[in-house]
Amino acid sequence: MATLYLVRHGQASFGADDYDQLSALGQRQSVQLGRYFASKGARFDAVLTGTLRRHTQTLSGIGEGMGSALSAMRWPGLNEYDSDAIVATVHPAPLERTPSPDNYRHHFRLLRTGLTQWMLGQAHPKGMPDWPTFRQQVVEVLDHVRQSQFERVLLVSSGGPIACAVSHVLQAPPEATVELNMRLRNSSVTEFTFTPKRYALQTYNTLNHLDAPEFSDWVTHA
Repeated sequence: MATLYLVRHGQASFGADDYDQLSALGQRQSVQLGRYFASKGARFDAVLTGTLRRHTQTLSGIGEGMGSALSAMRWPGLNEYDSDAIVATVHPAPLERTPSPDNYRHHFRLLRTGLTQWMLGQAHPKGMPDWPTFRQQVVEVLDHVRQSQFERVLLVSSGGPIACAVSHVLQAPPEATVELNMRLRNSSVTEFTFTPKRYALQTYNTLNHLDAPEFSDWVTHA
């Protein structure tokens, strides 16, 4: 049985003018994940990523940790939704972007509400596809992998597409998909086993590579 490893990108730059950039910690998380893969003797028959900078930077860090550069098929269907557009459907005024615990919590409360409304077809974020179209783009990637001859596939993406993939496999409703999305941690690994006919969820949102006291403050969500 083959395995698909879905990795969420390392910590990005929340509150900065350009979120799509790994922080210094996000880079360290990615390298450490690569070291963990190397320690387990992991080798991948194929690698897929979205086209966002934080995806390619995460993959580069994993390759650095493994001691070998990883080439990937870049797939726009693995790109994240536009969180600003989603938040704007429930809070049209600009948000305070200064990084702080209060601003962080406020942003994600609004994002949770906006995501739920978008997935239920009650909101239409500007410049974004509807939820069924977004979901189908992710399913097309899963179908491509499932129908391949690969045994071990690495996929680097964002919380939205990964939560969508898990939701698809579990046949979960939109409300559960939002919760899956909100829980995903930076550089976490979710595993599917698959055959040509189906996927099965094996692990979700694991951080085995950070399971040591020296990494206790490396666990992040944004």
